[in-house]
Amino acid sequence: MDDDRCCGTGTCIINDEGFCWCGQQWNGERMCFPDKPASTPTGETTDPARPSDSADD
Repeated sequence: MDDDRCCGTGTCIINDEGFCWCGQQWNGERMCFPDKPASTPTGETTDPARPSDSADD
């Protein structure tokens, strides 16, 4: 089956939500990797420039 949303590899398998088996998603114009949601719990930081609250002063 030919799908206009295919990224060009010829191996796209796209579900009803627009997700391909490779992890890309149709954004309305092209296939691209969706933004990853923040996975750090509230109050924690992954910014190395920001000191943690538990640092000794």
